[in-house]
Amino acid sequence: MKYGGTLISVSDMERAKDFYERVMEQKVEMDLGTHVSFEGGISLQSDYEALVGVKLEARERPNNFQLYFEVEDLEHWEKKLKSTEGIEFIHGSKEYPWGQRVMRFYDPDKYIVEVSESMESVAKRFLAQGLSVEETAERIMYPVEFVKQL
Repeated sequence: MKYGGTLISVSDMERAKDFYERVMEQKVEMDLGTHVSFEGGISLQSDYEALVGVKLEARERPNNFQLYFEVEDLEHWEKKLKSTEGIEFIHGSKEYPWGQRVMRFYDPDKYIVEVSESMESVAKRFLAQGLSVEETAERIMYPVEFVKQL
């Protein structure tokens, strides 16, 4: 079996497509009107009930599922997202003990979206701050070999 991607049910395809294409900078791979697939593996589906053939109750904020995106420049993305009208933040940028900075917010259909630094970026940041390869590996909780490859 091979994992094929993530499909989310959306209430307004044009609004959702605009958000993921314009704001999140995802590239459309296929647009069938009621179904839009992006290159990274996320797909949007409108009229989900008709697709599955079963009446399903949509939840306003499931809060138990999130879409995860990694970036190299979190500050750029935080500025962009905070200046985008209509985005409701769960929290702005915060740093975890392993050094990764993360922010979370809701998309137009109230799915949680996480945008975080890639661990490569975190390691490079620590190395640039003067931490040794070993100190960086210990801090980010990754193998020394991972840090040496950077």
